[in-house]
Amino acid sequence: MIHPRIRRKQRILGVCLVVLILFITILALGLGAASIEWNRLGPTFLGQGTFKEEFVLFSIRLPRIIITLLAGAALALSGAILQGITRNDLADPGIIGINSGAGVAIAVFFLFVPIEAGAFAYLLPLVGFLGATITSVLIYLFAYSRKNGLQPMRLVLVGIGFSMALSGVMVVLTSSAKQEKVDFISRWIAGNIWGTDWPYIWALAPWLLILIPFALFKAHRLDMLGLNEAVATGIGVSIERERAILLLAAVALAASAVSVTGGIAFIGLMAPHIAKSLIGPRHQMNLPIAILLGSFLLLLADTIGRNILEPSGIPAGIIVSLIGAPYFCYLLIKK
Repeated sequence: MIHPRIRRKQRILGVCLVVLILFITILALGLGAASIEWNRLGPTFLGQGTFKEEFVLFSIRLPRIIITLLAGAALALSGAILQGITRNDLADPGIIGINSGAGVAIAVFFLFVPIEAGAFAYLLPLVGFLGATITSVLIYLFAYSRKNGLQPMRLVLVGIGFSMALSGVMVVLTSSAKQEKVDFISRWIAGNIWGTDWPYIWALAPWLLILIPFALFKAHRLDMLGLNEAVATGIGVSIERERAILLLAAVALAASAVSVTGGIAFIGLMAPHIAKSLIGPRHQMNLPIAILLGSFLLLLADTIGRNILEPSGIPAGIIVSLIGAPYFCYLLIKK
């Protein structure tokens, strides 16, 4: 049973994060190369803006913000699931190679498969999921031991090795490609949020509408997987089956996000860890907070990166890495 004080604290944190997200959203809507006066945002939403204001708001800013919020939530939830099934706070889809696997698959698809522009947005999450699934299965097999089962630290180390190897594969793929395609892949690697049109939202949203409720439904299973394996088995949990199902959910969340945002790491590391420190280890309590934190962190990083250096800005992935890399080192030393 969860203490009422913890539930009240979760609600307060949730409201505070929603207010912060709304505040950053309003800032992001007004800031940029083609700025909109903040007192014009309301009339423009109501259809009383000029052509320029409506174009900037509905065709450029709003789709980008929604994509960023959805992707941040997906990456945070993916990281929380990975940390739960491995019992390791250092697990993250970017660090352990899942994002790199999705990236290589997307690069191969983009470079070598002719596809109509209209279908491109909807196929990318599927291609990313396929690449991330193959990578995660290989990482799982290399980190698994018949004697000791899945070893969390070994999984992180194997994942880092796969991430580096796949980065090399990406370099080989781009070495002989056309310049415009190399530019796209380079931006993807840097974590530049590029899928900023409405079709990418319709492509990403169904994955989250299915997987977020599924993960919240499985929150109690994640708590049980955090127990000693003998204890978890004794209370009737099929450990390997639950791990496999939840791992697939984490892979799908990460792949769908990075297919439109590029290779963004550390959101899945920081958001779940901060959520646990704020609300405690119960996944039923910390998963919703982690989701909101992921959306907030990625939107904040993208807003800073988009406006800090004109005209092209700095990719959100680089801004996140500037914060996340020291945080990862702190956790590594602490553990």
